[in-house]
This record gives sequence, C-alpha cells and structure tokens, in this order.
Amino acid sequence: MIYFIVTVDLIEDKNNYQEYIRQVKPIVEEYGGRYLVRSNKITAMQEQWCPRRVIIIEWDVKEQMEKCFSSESYKQIVNKRENSVDSKAIIVEV
Repeated sequence: MIYFIVTVDLIEDKNNYQEYIRQVKPIVEEYGGRYLVRSNKITAMQEQWCPRRVIIIEWDVKEQMEKCFSSESYKQIVNKRENSVDSKAIIVEV
C-alpha cells in the first residue's frame, strides 16, 4: 500500500480550488486511488501547525499514483491547485 498525504495551509483562490477538487476526484479514482480523508475539520495538537485541509489517498501500488499524476487528465487541471493553494505532500509506503 501507498498513501499520498496532502496538507493545505493557505487557500488563495477558493473558487479555483473548489473546481480542482471537483475535477480531481474522478481522475484519482480512475487510476485506483481511494480517498480515505478529505476534510477541513482539523484539531491542532501543536500550536505551530494546523493545516486548513488534509487529504489522504490510498493506492495499492506506487505505479498507480505515478500514472495518475502524470496523466493528461491530471496535467489539464493541476494548475488550478498550484495557482490557488499553498500545499505540502508526502508519500508513505507500507
């Protein structure tokens, strides 16, 4: 299993980001990704860090994730995310 974990710290363009969220879900699912978490309901355990949004996506194998994020469908919408939010991502393999 592989987990793609994203935190969103600043949303600069809410409308553009909402459009990205709407469009990315079917692309992720087409490549076998399963959303485990998509939430704005976050409680900070440390004062220094509290993202505005957390997303966790699970894939069976890393290749599925790589194909998803290199697909033409994803390339057509990635600028909506890049131009609207400050986010950080990590990949966790188990």
